Amino acid sequence: MEIPAIVGAGLVVIGVGMGIGRIGGSAMEAIARQPEAYGKIQTAMLIAAALIEGIGFAALFAV
Repeated sequence: MEIPAIVGAGLVVIGVGMGIGRIGGSAMEAIARQPEAYGKIQTAMLIAAALIEGIGFAALFAV
């Protein structure tokens, strides 16, 4: 693997980590504001995190 590919893979991992972290933090804030909507918020959070992780895996395999 060449240097630009390694740097690109590192950026993908950082981006995915930041994205999932931001989703988790926003979900916790939403649950704190509306505890009765816990189930819907959790479901939406898991779907969004899975989609971001899938894009990250696709980007890593493309490298």
